[in-house]
Amino acid sequence: MIEIPTDLPAELVPLSWLIGVWEGSGVLDYTAGDEHVQHEFGQRISFSHDGLPYLNYNSYSWLLDDARTPLVAETGYWRLGRLLIEGDPGPAMLPGVGARPFTTAQSVEALRNSAGGFDLEVAIVHPDGVSEIYLGQVKGPRIDLATDAVMRTASAKEYAAATRLYGLVENHLLWAWDIAALGQELSSHASGRLAKAE
Repeated sequence: MIEIPTDLPAELVPLSWLIGVWEGSGVLDYTAGDEHVQHEFGQRISFSHDGLPYLNYNSYSWLLDDARTPLVAETGYWRLGRLLIEGDPGPAMLPGVGARPFTTAQSVEALRNSAGGFDLEVAIVHPDGVSEIYLGQVKGPRIDLATDAVMRTASAKEYAAATRLYGLVENHLLWAWDIAALGQELSSHASGRLAKAE
């Protein structure tokens, strides 16, 4: 059952089923050059908000070995994709001018796309020098994302594109991540099944 917090900004209602902490495990299965990499891992994902119309996202994963070897961390922001206007804060620390837009469920309905979902913009930053901008949509308890841009520092490993799929199935967060990296075309990389933590 999805519970919508009473203090939730109206623009986050389509994403409300994500809010909370999710824990579980997954499988990494990817070929890099001549090497096939396959591991089971544990993962903890958190979606939260600060009263602004976006979700804070944090993910931490570790190998399911005796040492619980750290695997990867990432952080980011998820928001409905729409043109920002004067009432929205930014850029930087500039406050919005005038009324804040889309403050009711009825006004958010105007953002629904022709497919019946809501356009989505996601920014994810990795500590290894990679930043991703994803575009996609949320439609009910399903999210489809594809990279619109990938930025890398000069020291980062080669990483060119990705897609991510998230879905709520029998009260579990299921996800799949395909990547194009290390000379490989876009192909399956990792997937997981997470349950809501208490």
